Amino acid sequence: MNRKVILISIDGMRPDGFLKCGNPFAQEILKLGSYALDAQTVFPSVTLPCHMSLFHSVTPERHGITTNSYMPMVRPVSGLFEQIKNAEGISAMYYGWGRMRDVAHPMACKYSAHMDCYMAESVDTELTDLALERIRKSHPDFVYLYMVDTDDKGGHDVGWMSEEYLRRVSIALDNVKRVWEECHEEYTIVITADHGGHDRAHGTDMPEDMTIPQFYIGPDFEPGKKLENVSILDTAPTIARIMNVPVPREWEGKALV
Repeated sequence: MNRKVILISIDGMRPDGFLKCGNPFAQEILKLGSYALDAQTVFPSVTLPCHMSLFHSVTPERHGITTNSYMPMVRPVSGLFEQIKNAEGISAMYYGWGRMRDVAHPMACKYSAHMDCYMAESVDTELTDLALERIRKSHPDFVYLYMVDTDDKGGHDVGWMSEEYLRRVSIALDNVKRVWEECHEEYTIVITADHGGHDRAHGTDMPEDMTIPQFYIGPDFEPGKKLENVSILDTAPTIARIMNVPVPREWEGKALV
């Protein structure tokens, strides 16, 4: 293993929502690492298909998941969690939506915790607490933290770019700041969204749904550099390169380092 990685996925975070939420750490993130405010997700721009593409670096046409219902791949592709396990790395995941468990094969994660998004006023904050506690105790090689309140309690409940949506984005960034402050000396930190949204929905090929922000903070990335032609498919190959984990030949994305 080379450098350890924390991947934070903020569900439904649009780039303009990131910029307009009013959180001062948003501007700090742009200075800390390399970033893209015009990265592209996959179609359909739906949570489980997007995350399957994020972790397996193939489009929904390849992995076969086009809705939020999981089905096994006809032609299986090894995902990031499996590649890390095969390289004898230790992974942990903390997620606010039960179906997110399907992005990793059973036994690929040593540590995990799930909280339903309506179990607390800010499930994102409580999951961040759990992730940080595990990092302090065990220092796993890869940590996946999935934040869902932006999508469910902000976008779907009230509407994308609404006051409540922007408040939820700001809370998510407060949690990102906590992770960065405590972990950046040990971990590279990758922050992404899975899709955007419009009105109270997503899933189309509209730019509002398809355009996502991505941020890479660590010694492999130039501070303040704008990345070009970034796809959600690039996430797993980039993390694999940082961690010195083999990349399956089936993966379609490119490493950004």
